[in-house]
Amino acid sequence: MTDISTLSQRLATPTLNFVLLTVATCGIWPLLWLYRKQQIISETTGYPVNGDIFVIWLAVCFGFGRQFGVMASPDLAGYDTGSDTLLALSGLLSLACGVMYIVWAFKARAALRHYALNTFRFDLKMNAFWTVAFNVFYITYCINDMPQALAKHRIIHGQAPVPPESPSPQ
Repeated sequence: MTDISTLSQRLATPTLNFVLLTVATCGIWPLLWLYRKQQIISETTGYPVNGDIFVIWLAVCFGFGRQFGVMASPDLAGYDTGSDTLLALSGLLSLACGVMYIVWAFKARAALRHYALNTFRFDLKMNAFWTVAFNVFYITYCINDMPQALAKHRIIHGQAPVPPESPSPQ
């Protein structure tokens, strides 16, 4: 049986660091993280999340949405329909990007719940509202919180708690 913290250790992504890196990179960090780490999630859970093509299209929507938003400059002399079109395209691509993040988060949520149920025999409680509201951030939080969730489950159901890992001699 594998250790519940295996996925968290393989990803090595504390939630606070993830949020701070996202702010520092103006939203690009989650795209990079998804591209590098979603394969690890799929391998560890044994449940496919999405392919790399999905993340590439997510990045395309993100990039073009941002670029079109920057290109739409207000015309100081009068009305410009080009700016309105660019703003509309920017809005649609940003909406598509948000929807794609939510779709990814629900697939990752299903993978994590499947992994917890089949490997460790406990139902990992994950709130659907938080999944929609915080998507990738909530998934990383839940991955990092899985050992505590399992310990809580064992206490509630009267099972023997898993002893903490003793540090290996070096």
